[in-house]
Amino acid sequence: MLPLSDDNSDRRLTPWVNYILIGINIFVFVFLQGMGSNEVFTNSFAAVPQEILSGQDVAGQLPLAGPHGSTTVIQLGETPIPVYLTLFTSMFMHGGFAHIAGNMLYLNIFGDNLEDSMGHGKYLIFYLFCGVVAGLSHVFCTVALGGNGLIPSLGASGAISGVLGGYMVLFPHKSITVLFLRQVMRVPAFACLGMWILFQLADSSGVLGGSPDAAGVAYAAHIGGFVAGLALVRLFAGAKRNQSYV
Repeated sequence: MLPLSDDNSDRRLTPWVNYILIGINIFVFVFLQGMGSNEVFTNSFAAVPQEILSGQDVAGQLPLAGPHGSTTVIQLGETPIPVYLTLFTSMFMHGGFAHIAGNMLYLNIFGDNLEDSMGHGKYLIFYLFCGVVAGLSHVFCTVALGGNGLIPSLGASGAISGVLGGYMVLFPHKSITVLFLRQVMRVPAFACLGMWILFQLADSSGVLGGSPDAAGVAYAAHIGGFVAGLALVRLFAGAKRNQSYV
């Protein structure tokens, strides 16, 4: 189920913060990540679980255990900032064209309504906070599940997952236009976003053949960000402003 647009007839504010977030993500991907080709930059500013847990930068060519006893090598560059700040820098990076296109589509559709409810400043703090929670969720799940702590993580999806969780709380019945089974239809937000989080849960548990870090997808970050959005959105939006949307 691919969302295409939502009903913005009740939006009052121009979502400048959301536009700026989208612009920063595109700028970083095109000019700093070289549209995905600059692995040195990406691996220097991505969040590496082992670095976050130890507080120490890890750099150099490092062997990674692959499937069936195989071994691959990953090149981690030196991180010129405190490693904890990579929880923020990783929030604006992507792994490829499909990754950034999907993320920016979701952010453009769902982020403006949250900014309208919270105001510009609170929305920015909410977005960044959900992104950090998502990154930490990935770090701790990597350790708890015995994953490889040297694999870099890009956290944009986690922050956007927080936006989706917040949207589902504030606007559960808002009409979303989606593409589903080759047909364009309108469904309530809780159906669209509910299906999205169920897919994340199913794929992370292996029901759909996925795993917490399969194909570089940090499902724990998606789920952690979504839960953070569910839990925190009313704190940022305020009860009075929420009443007219639910």
